[in-house]
Amino acid sequence: MRRGIAAAVLAAAIAVSASACGSSSSGSSGSGAKADSPVTITWWDTSDATNEAPTYKALVAAFEKANPTITVKYVNVPFADAQTKFQTAAGSSGAPDVLRADVGWTSGFAKAGYLVPLDGTAATADSSSFEKQLVTQASYNGHQYGVPLVTDTLGLMYNKALFAKAGITAAPTTWDELKADAALVKQKDGVDGFEFNAASYYAMPFLFGEGTDMIDASSQKITVNSAAAVKGIDTIKSLLASPGVTKLDTTANAYATMMDKFGSGKIAMIVQGPWETTNVYKGSAFTDKSNLGVAQVPAGSTGKAGAPIGGHNLVAYAGADTAHQAASEKFIAFMTSAASQVTIATKNATLPTRSDAYTSAVTSNPGIAAFQAILAAGVPRPAVPEYSSMYTPFNTDLLKILAGQESTQTGLNNASVAIKKLVPSYATQ
Repeated sequence: MRRGIAAAVLAAAIAVSASACGSSSSGSSGSGAKADSPVTITWWDTSDATNEAPTYKALVAAFEKANPTITVKYVNVPFADAQTKFQTAAGSSGAPDVLRADVGWTSGFAKAGYLVPLDGTAATADSSSFEKQLVTQASYNGHQYGVPLVTDTLGLMYNKALFAKAGITAAPTTWDELKADAALVKQKDGVDGFEFNAASYYAMPFLFGEGTDMIDASSQKITVNSAAAVKGIDTIKSLLASPGVTKLDTTANAYATMMDKFGSGKIAMIVQGPWETTNVYKGSAFTDKSNLGVAQVPAGSTGKAGAPIGGHNLVAYAGADTAHQAASEKFIAFMTSAASQVTIATKNATLPTRSDAYTSAVTSNPGIAAFQAILAAGVPRPAVPEYSSMYTPFNTDLLKILAGQESTQTGLNNASVAIKKLVPSYATQ
């Protein structure tokens, strides 16, 4: 899982050579250049180099053909390195002109002054076509700093054949129903009914289902150790102790093992995002793609369900000159256009961010169609620059709680203390 958590667990800053940077070295036009003067911009693409990058490279070539005075220097930067690389480069005035940024990075980069606002530019001319909550995630302090490129959320993936064999006719809508279904699958099918990926990002639906989050940004209060949060994490503990639910696995290969078991039909249900649909379809249990069911994550005691929204925005470097910024805005508009998003979705099996990109060609992929149906229930991240970094302390104590090394309240209190260091002005419980 690369979109939600990786940004919060990056290593120390990595030095960036000038040859890898954009505005300071690759352009030939100054701020006074004519509109039709040749200009070169650099784009750091953080997509998967093997499965996704070829689609983006093809779109770059199409953009250059349509805009002969603009050359795009394409650089694929590993996602795990990109945040610190960009921070280092921007701090030395040598960042790329355009970055494919995780949604969790956007507000932090904007607060640091690394990004140029895109309000009223060519890049945001079609903002009304984008899902509103995604534009919210691309904004900070009243300005839009990014344009959503791809999006995702978590849903409940399930094996329809195993459900049918166990006599289950519909996906569970509450965690109690999921427990009952997991036990029934174990009894009827002889395989586990559910496995939980023990990571803080995947625990968020349990908090949202109790009407809480790690923080309350509107009241500037830390809520990760609230009574509601305790109830949400206790729900996970209850699940892990239930018949038909795979026991906690904290080994290094736990995630890969879970996905292999789900793909081969040895688990009936997991909470997962659309980025894994392509790999799921490679599994022996899903040679018939229609066997994969996707439903909204179950609701908590509040009766409401919610899952975090992830994805990536295209953002523009604030240190670029006028000519580079204009070219960058035109490039961002092209890459996030309906036509480009249709191409990206059909080639890479990712979710578009604008409603007019969900064409019949796109929704013919059952995974995309299913996740589109539950996207509206997604919960956007608050525009708090430090929010993504909060996943790390929450994850540390979540694992201790689930392993029985800390009580739920003690562990979440410890997470609250760590989060307080990130947002010292926030009140605690």
